[in-house]
Amino acid sequence: MRPQNLVTFPRILHPGAWWLWALGLAAAASRTLNPVPLLLILAVTGFVVAARRSDAAWAHSYGAFLKLALLIIAVRIVFQSLLSSGSQGPTVLFTLPEVPVAGSTGLKLGGVVSLEAVLRAFYEGLQLATILCCVGAANSLGSARRLLRSVPGALYEIGVAVVIALTFAPQLVTDAARVRAAHRLRGQSGGGLRALKRLAMPVLEGALDRSVELAAAMDSRGYGRTTDAGRVSRRLTGLLVFGGLLGVCVGVYGLLSGTSAGWLGMPALLTGSVLAAGGIYFGGRRTGRSQYRPDPWALPEWLVAGSGLVAAVTMFVTLAVDPAALVLASVTAVPPVPLLACLGIGVAALPAFLAPPLPRPAPAAPARTETVEVAA
Repeated sequence: MRPQNLVTFPRILHPGAWWLWALGLAAAASRTLNPVPLLLILAVTGFVVAARRSDAAWAHSYGAFLKLALLIIAVRIVFQSLLSSGSQGPTVLFTLPEVPVAGSTGLKLGGVVSLEAVLRAFYEGLQLATILCCVGAANSLGSARRLLRSVPGALYEIGVAVVIALTFAPQLVTDAARVRAAHRLRGQSGGGLRALKRLAMPVLEGALDRSVELAAAMDSRGYGRTTDAGRVSRRLTGLLVFGGLLGVCVGVYGLLSGTSAGWLGMPALLTGSVLAAGGIYFGGRRTGRSQYRPDPWALPEWLVAGSGLVAAVTMFVTLAVDPAALVLASVTAVPPVPLLACLGIGVAALPAFLAPPLPRPAPAAPARTETVEVAA
């Protein structure tokens, strides 16, 4: 297959591209409480998932993440209403019975619930829900098992653990649908608290069993096995990886904190990335592993990952140029529309058209009919 055919040839996109796209949208969502770009990110993730997800069972997990996101918003509003404080706001919605909390200053159960507090809780819950839906979109679009094939050899032990954690939620959704269908075949109702109790144990057991089976299969095939290496090589690898990860953590904190340590963010991130890349390179030489039919990284992967990066960059630029459009000064006012940030988020919807079409499933073989001759 020639490289230029990878653009339009039906194939599965590299899962790393989907995860980079989703992380870019999640980074954009983490920088604002404005509901306009947050709702736009939710719409973009849902649109791309509906356009480019496969027919696999794990690809239908986005709906579960969306329901969990709605639950997070509801819980955030309820807790804000119950655990009230003196800074609720002037616009009173209703008043709950007040119970003071012993040993706390200004915290009480119940009391005055204002419109400002409810809106603030809604915006904060919407931000967390949007980030969660970005992770759910990556789970629905990119197979975590295929992503493990691209993990560097030095990080293979960590990659196995991460893949087991990432496959738990999709397998949970798959097992829930299977157990619910079995209950319907037995004539049992599918709703209510009693049905939830019957559903919980087999679903959790099935998801954990599948994750453990995946880990056992990987271990039996030699994943994570290392070759002999000298003491100096092991110490150098560990030092580079530890220093790189420390630098990356400091750099990410400096970029996302918005405090006076922001000047340290980019230099620390670049230094940590270089050190981590060196550690991964030297550590990868200790693992003797081969790849069977590795997933290609061609122009569609660059376009998909770049569209998520565009959303993050435009959000950071908007935060630097016009922070009032992203950090709301008054939650009761009509939220402004940050045009640059919304344009970048709109670019993140292009993978619905730029990603290569999925391969069609093979048609089922026709049933064979046999003729039996009966001797007269």
